[in-house]
Amino acid sequence: MAKTPSPCIDVCKFRREGHCIGCSMTKAQKSLFKSLKKGKHREAFVQMLMGQQSRLGKYGHWKVAYLRKCLKKKVKPIPAVRDAA
Repeated sequence: MAKTPSPCIDVCKFRREGHCIGCSMTKAQKSLFKSLKKGKHREAFVQMLMGQQSRLGKYGHWKVAYLRKCLKKKVKPIPAVRDAA
């Protein structure tokens, strides 16, 4: 199974009550993602993050940047990201 890339899009500015303005992850969530095993756990995390972005608002730019990151790494994005684009 291919490795799901981190949802981080290399902005890393923690504003908005501790959430990154690029991907919406908190510092704790970034650490958690790194500890997750490949596959379903990471896919579920990305799906959770997309829900978080939807609740927080102003993260429309993330999907395009994440799809570009997957393309660059030659990894097929998870269905939730592909279908939402």
